[in-house]
Amino acid sequence: MGVSLDGIVAIPRGDGSGPVMEAEWGLPPEDPELTKLKLAWVWEAGAHVMGRVTYEGMSAYWPSSSHAYAAPMNEIPKIVFSNTLDRADWGETQIVRGDVADEIAKLKREPGKDLLAHGGATFVQSLARNDLIDEYRLITHPVAVGAGLPLFKDLPAPLRLELVDTTAFDSASVRVYRSR
Repeated sequence: MGVSLDGIVAIPRGDGSGPVMEAEWGLPPEDPELTKLKLAWVWEAGAHVMGRVTYEGMSAYWPSSSHAYAAPMNEIPKIVFSNTLDRADWGETQIVRGDVADEIAKLKREPGKDLLAHGGATFVQSLARNDLIDEYRLITHPVAVGAGLPLFKDLPAPLRLELVDTTAFDSASVRVYRSR
């Protein structure tokens, strides 16, 4: 997940039309080696997990995209958490209703490849709050935005993480943390 130096993942728009995401922060172009790493992460996923808002944005974009990320995003199954989404027409997509913490815990016990969570701040915050993320892959961009939606919010206790890898690229740095 992309994050600013001050821990922000998105900035609310003044007009209420949704968040200003990292792609709109005036950042330099992504380093090709970082793109290669992120693409490998996406291909490794057994399923893409997301909330309704992220699903609606991605399902409108990826099916007709020619971007390198389009193939894994379209081919790998998606699991959408929503109590309001009636149907999902994007490839192999399953809608899951109910408590996110209970359902993610069930999915994590199933055999297979890891789940890759995509999301807006609210979805990822709920996963972190319930200690459902085993590994954080944070792409830290060289910008401080001052205010916005933080990666971590309303944690019930300090979240202890172990730094397992760090890589610097021209456009950002990547830090991988695992839950302790």
